[in-house]
Amino acid sequence: MTPSVQDGHAHDGDTIAPELRAGIGRIARVPLLLIACDYDGTLAPIVEDPTKAAPLPESVAAIRALAALPQTTVAVVSGRALRDLAALSRLPSEVHLVGSHGSEFDIGFVERLAPELVEVRTRLKAELRRIAHERPGVRLEIKPASVAVHTRSADPDVTAEVVEAVRSGPAVWPEVTVTQGKEVIELSVVPTHKGTAVDQIRTQMSASAVLFIGDDITDENAFANLHGPDMGIKIGPGETRADYRVGEPIDAARVLGLLLESRRQWLFGERAVPIERHSMLANGHTVALLTPDAKVTWLCHPKPDSSAIFADLLGGHPAGHFTVAPDRGGLPLGQRYRSNTMTVETRWSGLTVTDWLDQRPADDIGGDTLAITGDSTLVRVLTGSGRARLEFAPRPEFGQVSVQLQPLGDGLLVLGSNEPFALYSPGVEWEIVEDGGHETARAVVDLTAAGGSVTMELRFGSHSLDHHTVPVQERQAAAEQPWRDWVAGLRLPPGARDLVARSALTLRGLCHKPTGSILAAATTSLPEEIGGVRNWDYRYCWLRDAAMTARALVDLGSLTEAEALLRWVDGCVERTGGHPERLHPLYTVDGYELGAEAVIDTLPGYAGSRPVRVGNLANHQLQLDVFGPVADLLAAVADARGSVRDDEWRVIEAMVQAVDRRWHEPDHGLWEARLSPRHHVYSKVMCWMTVDRALHVMRQHGGQDRPDWVALRDRIAHNVLEHGWHEAAGAYTVAYGDEDMDASSLWIGLSGLLPDNDPRFLATVLKVEADLRSGPVVYRYRWDDGLPGREGGFHICTAWLIEAYLRTGRRSDAEELFRQMIDTAGPTGLLPEQYDPLSERGLGNHPQAYSHLGLIRCALLLDDMLKG
Repeated sequence: MTPSVQDGHAHDGDTIAPELRAGIGRIARVPLLLIACDYDGTLAPIVEDPTKAAPLPESVAAIRALAALPQTTVAVVSGRALRDLAALSRLPSEVHLVGSHGSEFDIGFVERLAPELVEVRTRLKAELRRIAHERPGVRLEIKPASVAVHTRSADPDVTAEVVEAVRSGPAVWPEVTVTQGKEVIELSVVPTHKGTAVDQIRTQMSASAVLFIGDDITDENAFANLHGPDMGIKIGPGETRADYRVGEPIDAARVLGLLLESRRQWLFGERAVPIERHSMLANGHTVALLTPDAKVTWLCHPKPDSSAIFADLLGGHPAGHFTVAPDRGGLPLGQRYRSNTMTVETRWSGLTVTDWLDQRPADDIGGDTLAITGDSTLVRVLTGSGRARLEFAPRPEFGQVSVQLQPLGDGLLVLGSNEPFALYSPGVEWEIVEDGGHETARAVVDLTAAGGSVTMELRFGSHSLDHHTVPVQERQAAAEQPWRDWVAGLRLPPGARDLVARSALTLRGLCHKPTGSILAAATTSLPEEIGGVRNWDYRYCWLRDAAMTARALVDLGSLTEAEALLRWVDGCVERTGGHPERLHPLYTVDGYELGAEAVIDTLPGYAGSRPVRVGNLANHQLQLDVFGPVADLLAAVADARGSVRDDEWRVIEAMVQAVDRRWHEPDHGLWEARLSPRHHVYSKVMCWMTVDRALHVMRQHGGQDRPDWVALRDRIAHNVLEHGWHEAAGAYTVAYGDEDMDASSLWIGLSGLLPDNDPRFLATVLKVEADLRSGPVVYRYRWDDGLPGREGGFHICTAWLIEAYLRTGRRSDAEELFRQMIDTAGPTGLLPEQYDPLSERGLGNHPQAYSHLGLIRCALLLDDMLKG
C-alpha cells in the first residue's frame, strides 16, 4: 500500500474505516455528484470466464438507487465493449454506460469512425488474429474502436510471447493507442482512456465532484485526473493514485451503500423537526432557534440578516449546531418559555437546559471593559444530577468557512472566522475531532460532580474566556426583567392573555434595537411546500410587514417599537434623495439595499427543500401598497401619543407624495409574484389608505386640511371601486379585469374604504370564504403565480377573514376560526407563516411576524366584541 493511500478497512469491527466514512460523508454533500465505477473487479468479482461476470446484487441495488436520486449521476466506465457491458450489467437507462475505456458512449459509435480509422481498425484486427493464432488461452475481444487481447487463461510462456509480439508490432503503430490492464492489453484507434471519459461526463453533467471506484491498472488514468473535492477508491493491492483503498468488490458495495444513505439524507433532510415546534431566543440584536430537544439549530451573527453560524435547520449537522442532551438519550419531558421572557427551558428527568441570548455590557467580565465587544452572548445553563452529552459545531458562513477549535483555559477559542467568538465553558473537558473538513468539540459532563450546574457562554465579538464577576443567576434575572417589565405595561385581552403576550414577545424579539427595523421572520428558506422550491429569505425589514407589526404593538399599548421604526423609515426616505416613490419594498436591518439574491447550493434545505436562498429578488419589485401600512401606523402612534414629531411629519408627507406620483401604475403586489405587473386591488386600496390616514393625522394633529389630498384620496377611491369589482366573480378580485380571488381583496372593507354593511364587501367576504378557505386556513390565492408546487394556508389571511367575519356580524364563525388558528401553533406558542391542513404541519419561515400580528389583532377584536 502506498503511504498516501488511506486503508478503507476498519480495525474495530466496523466494516468501513472512519477515514473512509468521513470522506464519503463529505462527498455525499456536494451539490452535483458524479459516481463512476469500473465493472470487472469493482461491481462484479473477477471470474475465469468473462462472459459470466455478474455484478454483486448489493452493488446493483446501490447503483440503481443512487442513479434515481436528484442531482446525482452514475456511470459505469469499463474496458468491455459497450454491447457486452450492457448485456452483462443489466443496469437501467439512468446509469450511463461507457465502454472500451471511454471509446464508446453509445451503440452507434462505430459508424462515426473516420474512413481512415476504419481501415486501421481492420488492419489491427488482422494482425492481432495472426499473433493469437495457435496460441492456446489467448482470446481476442473485438470492439467497435479497439481490440483487446486477453491472456488470463494462457500459460505464462505463451502470455510473454503474445505480449512481446503485440508491443513490438501493432502497439507501435502511430494510429494506435495502447491501454495495459490486468492480463489484458487493448489497442484502440481512438486516443482515449477512462480519465478522459470521466472528464467528459463531468463536463456534460456540470458535476461538482467525482467519486471513482476501480481495481485495474486502467483505472489509474481516472484516479490521476481527480482533483479538488474528488475522491478515488482503489480495490485490492498495488500502487495507486487513489485516496483510499478497500479489499474486495463486496467492500465497494458497502461503500456505495453508505454513500446512498448519506446522499439521501443530505438531499432529503435528517428527520426534520416540524417547523412550528422550534422556539426562538432573542435579545434585540439577533435571534436563534432551538429544537424541542435543546439543539441550537439556527443562529446568525452579528445581525439577524448576517450569515449563519449554526444552520443545522437548513443543512443538518454538517451546517453547524450546538447540542445538549442526556448522555443516556431519550426525549425531553417538555420545553417552555419562562413566563413573560425569551428564556427557554428544556427538561429531562435529571437535566434541565436553560437558554437565553444575553446583551449585558462588557464590563461584567473580570473587570476587563474590552473583554466582550459584541452585543450578544448565548448562555446555556445545565442543571440537574445526571450526565449530559455536549457537541459544539460552529460553521460560519452557512458552513462554508472551516474553523479551528482551540481549548484554552476555561473554554474554546473559535479560530479562522472573520468575526471572533469563544465558548466559555469552565469545568468542561472538550475533545476536538475532525468532522468532514471542520472541527467539532465533544464532551460529557457529570452534573453531580460539577456541583449540580454547568454554565456555557458563546461570546460573540471576542476571544475572551475571562470569568464573570456577576453570578449567572443574577445575569439571567437581569436579562429577563426588561421583557417582564415590558409585558407588564401592555394592555392584554383577558380572554387570551398568555397567547397574546407570547405573540407580542415574539414580535418584539423580531425588532432590531440598534436600528429600529423589524424582521419579517427569523429565518430564510423554510419551505412553503416540503421538498418544493418556494423558499425565500425573510430576514429583512419589509416596510409593510414592519409597519403592521409595530401597529399591533401600538394596539397593545407599546409605542417604543413604532417610534423606532418610523425613525428608520425616515432614514430610508432620506436616502431616496427626495424621491420616496422609489422606496424599495424591503431593506436590510441597517436600512440599505439588499445585495443580489443568491443560492447556497451546498445546503440541502429543510427536509430537502431546495434551493436555500440568501437575499430576496422582491427588493427590486414595485409594490405600491407599502405606503399604506406606514401611514396607518403613523396615525395610530399620533393618536396614542397625541402629537406628531418632526421626523414623522416628513414620513407622512413622503408617503402621500409617493402615492401621488405612482398610484396609477401597475405593480407586483404584496405577494411578490414574479410575474408582469398588474393593477392589484390591494395596492390601490393601500394607496387610498395612505392618503386617508395622512388626512386624519393632518386634521387631528396638524390643525389644517389638505384639499389636494382630499381630491387625491377620492380619485383613487373612485378608480378602485369601479375597476376592482368583477361582475362575473361577484366580488372584488385580485386585479383589474381578473376573475381570480385573492384574500387581500378583503381590505376593500378592512381598510374602511367600504362600510361593513356594504353589499359589495359582504359579497367579497363570501367569495373569499368559498374559494380560499379550507378548514382552519385561508389561502392567499389559487391563481397561477408561475411557480411549481403548492403552498399552505397563510395565517395572516386567516386573521383577515376572522376580522371580516366580525365586521359582517358573524361572531361565532370568527370565534371558531380563531380557535382553529391558534390550535395550529407549536408547543411554545409560535407560528410560522403557513399551515397545511392536509399534512397538519406548519410551513414557511418561522416565527413569522405576519402570523403573530394577525393573532394579536383578532384577539383584541374578539375581546372588544365581548366588552361591547
